Amino acid sequence: MAEGPWKHVAEGVFQRRYDPLDITVGAVLGGQGVAIIDTRNNAPEAQEILDEATTQFGLPIVAVINTHAHYDHTFGNQLFAQRGIPIYGHHRIPAHFEQFEKPRLEMVQRSPELEPEMNWGGVTLTPPSHLLAEPCTANLGGREVELIPLGAGHTDTDLAIHIPDAKAWFLGDIIEQSGPPMFGSGAYPMKWPVVLQSLLARIQPGDVIVPGHGEPVDREFVVRQMHCFELLAATLGSAHGNGAAIKDIAFPAELQELWPADFLLEAAKDAYAQLPDNAKEPGKRGA
Repeated sequence: MAEGPWKHVAEGVFQRRYDPLDITVGAVLGGQGVAIIDTRNNAPEAQEILDEATTQFGLPIVAVINTHAHYDHTFGNQLFAQRGIPIYGHHRIPAHFEQFEKPRLEMVQRSPELEPEMNWGGVTLTPPSHLLAEPCTANLGGREVELIPLGAGHTDTDLAIHIPDAKAWFLGDIIEQSGPPMFGSGAYPMKWPVVLQSLLARIQPGDVIVPGHGEPVDREFVVRQMHCFELLAATLGSAHGNGAAIKDIAFPAELQELWPADFLLEAAKDAYAQLPDNAKEPGKRGA
């Protein structure tokens, strides 16, 4: 089968990288259909996925899976839902939509000039039809796919997707390759390394890992990124425990090599908001 715009990453598993935002969309082929992973930023972008996947693979789309709740991975859901295609995702996506995605969407729909590149005028928030609180194995189009809700990390809605017979994983934005992992919009930097540790207990040498943005990576890439998250959590925990203001945190050079200063500031804000307020001198924690 010719690849066309889709990159073959494992047996019967494909990745398509779309602009804007270099977003990864996955396709898992079974004998009777295709499962699509993530739906992009709006209905026209989702229509592009549907058209290209149908043309490329010659099979119906039988399922959609969301790796997490963020707009660039879910705002195309409505197009697939309108066609009666089941959508799988973490059970906390509806709550995340209410807290984070809905306010921003409504703001932009009221004042589209604020973020004209988003094209959100026609977006209707559409959570998954199948909300998962526990790991499960689903037969999607004749292919077994493991769907694993994760603990809080990039968000509290992260879902790992494992295709066992292909030794392939889609991890959404828990891992990023084309840029540094993002904070804000519901991130948990103190808990993120624990999530990666739990995944590494299952990911084997030789497995293919597809991030939410960027090229596929191997297990060692995940190990290296996990070590950076461990160092970040230790740095933030120590600073918080010592009562340091966010603006005064001294980040190690290794972290500054991965994350720009504004990303580290966002990580610190997230962590300080979530850690117990046990400062010796109240008021020192602010930026």
